[in-house]
Amino acid sequence: MSNFVFPPVDIPSAAVRGTEARYAVRRIFCVGRNYADHAREMGSDPTREPPFYFTKPATALTPSGSTVPYPTETKNYHYEMELVLALGAPVFKVTPEAAVAAIWGYAAGLDMTRRDLQAAAKAAGKPWDTAKGFDQSAILGEIVRVADIGRLDKGAITLAVNGVEKQRGDLADMIWNSAEIVSNLSYLYHLHPGDLIYTGTPAGVGAVVPGDVLAGRIEGLGEIHLTVGPAE
Repeated sequence: MSNFVFPPVDIPSAAVRGTEARYAVRRIFCVGRNYADHAREMGSDPTREPPFYFTKPATALTPSGSTVPYPTETKNYHYEMELVLALGAPVFKVTPEAAVAAIWGYAAGLDMTRRDLQAAAKAAGKPWDTAKGFDQSAILGEIVRVADIGRLDKGAITLAVNGVEKQRGDLADMIWNSAEIVSNLSYLYHLHPGDLIYTGTPAGVGAVVPGDVLAGRIEGLGEIHLTVGPAE
């Protein structure tokens, strides 16, 4: 048996609908500005920008239904409602047609963001890590297997804060669809089972404060919930 200086951490995992087995999470990728209306509200031109990505650490993974503290060092804590892809096969340099087979399941997710830190980083040409990759910033609902739901390429995606709808879009509005995202990303990384991909958010992102209750929904997947707790 190997000896460790410190005990190894538990493998992060996510619930899978209809089974007690869990999906072991390897990495979390996120696609930036993948809906035209959101790209415009963030000041970009969606007709000219190719896909780009950022990542979140395993410590960001948080199950739906959680209460998370309002994060430190921000005064502008934002929600972004997203479809999440769960991969189930290794892929590297594949076409979109081949990439489809690697998508094992789907989930509803929230990409929580320190928007003020992101804006400062963008203005300075610096990385987004502190804005996007902080603890408990990747909220995830249960994964629904493709074998159970079929392919998701259209359907309503919405988010409400305290019962008031803030975001509404359709998965068909994505600039790059799920297969194209997996294909493109596979030219940058060797992708493997356990990799999650947050696929971008519709327009309507905004700030939340302690006490707010978020409820997101993707047609066919059900709801995801998050309560914002007091500041740490």
